Amino acid sequence: MALEVGRKAPDFTLPDQDGNPVKLSGFKGKRVVVFFYPKASTPG
Repeated sequence: MALEVGRKAPDFTLPDQDGNPVKLSGFKGKRVVVFFYPKASTPG
């Protein structure tokens, strides 16, 4: 799913470094940087 520049990201939940779920909506009103990278040792 691609986002257009300036559009808000949809709410999603991902595990943190300890495996605990973290929701994007939990950071509402704060500045957030979301960084995605391909899984290690895979083409991408």
